[in-house]
Amino acid sequence: MNILLLGPQGSGKGTQARLLCDKFGFDYFESGAYLRRMAEIYPNIKKAIDAGKLVPDKEFTSYLMAYLDKENMYDNILFDGFPRNLSQYLFFRSWLNDRKVKLDLVFVLEISEDVTIKRLSARRQDPETGNIYNLITDPPPETLDKSKLIIRDDDKPEVIKVRLQDYKDRTIPLINELKKDTQVIEVNGEKPINEIQENLRKVIDEQK
Repeated sequence: MNILLLGPQGSGKGTQARLLCDKFGFDYFESGAYLRRMAEIYPNIKKAIDAGKLVPDKEFTSYLMAYLDKENMYDNILFDGFPRNLSQYLFFRSWLNDRKVKLDLVFVLEISEDVTIKRLSARRQDPETGNIYNLITDPPPETLDKSKLIIRDDDKPEVIKVRLQDYKDRTIPLINELKKDTQVIEVNGEKPINEIQENLRKVIDEQK
């Protein structure tokens, strides 16, 4: 089973994805983390990320598909944040068809713009490990020195607003197209983490 998890920045996709992977053993593919790894190699990608812009679709999808083929990842994957627009999805759908696998289920976590800004403004990264925490929804462990955590450039309010507009302009048409091909379930992402997780697990259990 392949699952796609979508939602605006700060909707809790990462938290829910990790919990689902722990429960069901999915391979976790998080596009943001993958992009940050690529940014360490390609300056043009780093520049786009720091400015809150999206990497061109053709460039991003070519890197990503090559990575999945290299790792022999075709099934039992939870995709977090990819595809994020219609162009990426059409490329992805063709890739899936060529490899005779499919996208079985899509979850869309929905939250308001105010909640997005509030949550992302509380997000912090450990510069040593690269791990990302949220002081509100996913706090760091007590053993970690919180004074060493940093705010990423793409989590600053002015950049967040740019990213939110990109989401509205590009991801919403994707969701409409996905509904033609597979089951799309919209979830209230402002509910407690455990309640959201319980609902997601129930849907997956019903699909297995």
